[in-house]
Amino acid sequence: QVHLVESGGGSVQTGGSLRLSCAASGYTGSTVCMGWFRQSPGKEREEVAGIYTGGGSTYYADSVKGRFTISHDNAKNTLYLQMDSLKPEDSAMYYCAVDLLSSSCGSWDNSGSFGYWGQGTQVTVSS
Repeated sequence: QVHLVESGGGSVQTGGSLRLSCAASGYTGSTVCMGWFRQSPGKEREEVAGIYTGGGSTYYADSVKGRFTISHDNAKNTLYLQMDSLKPEDSAMYYCAVDLLSSSCGSWDNSGSFGYWGQGTQVTVSS
């Protein structure tokens, strides 16, 4: 059974940093597409970043490019999101997800491509 558990959320001031983690289990293979998404109250879930663990290709939403870094530790099967220069508009529930069916990360920004999701971790950035 696939299981994703996020951690690392919290409250920080504008300009601060947080590192989110997503421990994955229940599947084999090191070549999958994984992603981070976020959702604020009253807003649709939006893509944040994606990574193809096989080759390490990374993808970012324009809103976080240059501030966030996605990475994956194959040995630990753990996904990370380093978030720097945080802004109040980054406040949201952050979710990690994995796509076990695709052979690439071409649809990383489409939440419908991801079949498994974690429970989320809250990030709050105060001004």
